[in-house]
Amino acid sequence: MQTERIQKALSRMGLGSRREIERWVEEGLIRVNGNIATPGQAVKAGDKVSYKNKRIEIKPIEDLRTRVLAYHKPEGEVTTRKDEEGRRTVFESLPRLQKARWISIGRLDINTTGLLLFTNDGELANKLMHPSQQVEREYAVRILGEVSPDVIKQLIEGVMLEDGMAHFDQIIDAGGQGANHWYHVVLKEGRTREVRRLWEHFEFKVSRLIRVRYGDIELSRDIRQGKFRELTDTEITRLAASVGLTRINKDKIDASRRRKYTSASRNKTIKTGSKAKTRRNKR
Repeated sequence: MQTERIQKALSRMGLGSRREIERWVEEGLIRVNGNIATPGQAVKAGDKVSYKNKRIEIKPIEDLRTRVLAYHKPEGEVTTRKDEEGRRTVFESLPRLQKARWISIGRLDINTTGLLLFTNDGELANKLMHPSQQVEREYAVRILGEVSPDVIKQLIEGVMLEDGMAHFDQIIDAGGQGANHWYHVVLKEGRTREVRRLWEHFEFKVSRLIRVRYGDIELSRDIRQGKFRELTDTEITRLAASVGLTRINKDKIDASRRRKYTSASRNKTIKTGSKAKTRRNKR
C-alpha cells in the first residue's frame, strides 16, 4: 500500500500547508493510530490521525477530488483565516468543506482587489506558489503621474528593494486619462507588496491595483466582487499541468468509476446467481 509523509498527506487533504503541519508535529499536536507523530512519519490510507483530538482518516489519493475556486476579492478584506482587528476575511465568502479547508494560492493585501485562487489540494497550492515554478501573476495598476521610458526600462531590468532585487517581466501600457495612467504588469513571484514597492521605488503612487490573472486563469468579468466560480476539471488539469502535476482529477474520476463498475458488476453477479439458484430450486 502506498505511503506518504504525514505533512504531504495532510496538506494534500487541505488541512494546512506542509510547514504548518510540520510545526504541529514538532509541537506534539498530531497522533497517528494513537501514538504521537514523528517528523516525516509515513502514513497510509486507513490510518487514524488526530489533530487536537479531532479525528482525520487518511484517504487514498484517488478519493480526493481537487477543487479550485476563482474568487474576486474586494478592497477591505484580508487574506487570513482570523483577524485580530475584526476585519472581514476572504474565507468568510467561501463555501464550507467537510473534513478539509480552503488554502489560498498566494495573498492579496487589504487594498488590492482581483483574482485570488483557492484549492483544497495542498500539493497543488504549494506548487503554484513556489518561486521555482515561475508562475506568472498579472496586475492592472493605475499610476498617478507620467512614467518615462527610462523608468520602464529600469523596472524591467530590476531594482534593489529592501529584500533583494526585483523586476517586472513585462509592462504593457493600457492608456488612461488626465494624471492617471493604467499599466498591466507581469511578474513571476509573490513577495509582499512587491508591485506597489517597485513603483514606490521611483516615487510613483499606486492608486488602484487589481490582479487580473494567475497562471493561465484570468479574472472573469462575470465574477462580481465578493463572489467566486469553481473551475472545471479541464481548467484544473491544465493549471496543474503547468506546474508538473498531470492527470490531477482524471485519475481520481477514473478510479472512482472503476470502483463503481466493480461494485455494480459484483451486485449484478450476486443477483444473477440468486435468480439462477431460485430457478434451480423451483425445478
